[in-house]
Amino acid sequence: MTEPVVAVFSGGGTGGHLYPALALAAALAERRPDVRSFFVGAERGLEARILPERGLDHLLVPIEGICRDSLLPNIRVVGLLVGAIRRVTDVFQRLRPHLVVVTGGYAGGPAGLAAVLTGTHLVLQEQNSLPGLTTRFLSLFAREVHLAFPEAVDALPRRTRYKAKVSGNPVRPPLLQDRSIAAEVFGLDPYGTTVLVVGGSQGSQAVNEVALEAIQEVAKGSFERPSGLQILWATGPAHLEGIERKLEAAGWPEWVRVVGYIHDMPLALSVAELAVSRAGAMTTSEFLAWGLPAILIPLPTAAENHQARNARALSDSGAALHFPQETVSGEVLWQAIDRLIGDSEARAGMSKAARKRGSPLAASEIAASLDRLLPPTGSTPRIGGMGGKQSGARGGESVGEGGGS
Repeated sequence: MTEPVVAVFSGGGTGGHLYPALALAAALAERRPDVRSFFVGAERGLEARILPERGLDHLLVPIEGICRDSLLPNIRVVGLLVGAIRRVTDVFQRLRPHLVVVTGGYAGGPAGLAAVLTGTHLVLQEQNSLPGLTTRFLSLFAREVHLAFPEAVDALPRRTRYKAKVSGNPVRPPLLQDRSIAAEVFGLDPYGTTVLVVGGSQGSQAVNEVALEAIQEVAKGSFERPSGLQILWATGPAHLEGIERKLEAAGWPEWVRVVGYIHDMPLALSVAELAVSRAGAMTTSEFLAWGLPAILIPLPTAAENHQARNARALSDSGAALHFPQETVSGEVLWQAIDRLIGDSEARAGMSKAARKRGSPLAASEIAASLDRLLPPTGSTPRIGGMGGKQSGARGGESVGEGGGS
């Protein structure tokens, strides 16, 4: 009886690191149904809810990110990291994985280091224009480093850059959508011009405030609304009720549609001509894949200011406009929207630049690269020197104390 081929995927803490891991695992499963996927994440990350909900085999460990403001809390962080590496290495001794894929974030550190200690092939996938600390360190030991931004290559340690491949982020490829159906779902005019406003899965108070200010001024007659312009606005679940109250006080403009969360983002992207958004890597990668021009307002507190770097990279390439949060107001935002909506040629140029940088097939292309590092179907050679019989979680069961839902 042959042993299963095992691939471990690790990354999380936030959806920006977790969802690429899930996307790559799904893409690899399409190519290699014989490969068993296992996930490693953090007890305090989004994965602690998502992995059990999806019934995926997983291990959750108590790990936290490095504190950049004070040295003292990092003593605890290092202690947690050492304990997490031990637990992950113990699980690896039983699972005997052939490959470990780390998609960044502090949740990926223990699995990446366990791969190094057990001699297992390690592959990295970095979403941002500035590689995170986990990616930069683990790149010293990785076989491949898949990047979404070409600007990220120069931010890697010099002696690891030859491993880099600019593959893009693993997002869902665009699908042909019936615009009238999409418009009906969101209560929009299928012949209107739609601006999509999003602030991430939880919403953004700053983006909401500036969008609300602009809409209120239009409602008062201070700003003019271009003919046919309509807004589809995902406020974030926690912000929805407050935004609805303020829109009602403004007479609730009939050209504004608000929702707490967009469950079918491809449907929303199919009906939009312009986006206003934070500059998270996965969100902007979807804009690029769809060729959607964007106005980006990066989160100023993002680690190492990576959202601002993402926004500048896309602005420099002509795919987006970049407004630092401290400089944008309702008037500034509306002027930018008004200018782009009224200039189809400018939007077409931005769309072309976005598609040039987009990588709609990134998931399948990275999965093909992962496949080349795995033994062929029906073959089970070992990579590292690990011993022990194959065992571990099955059927959505979790491994270890941290894996419970």
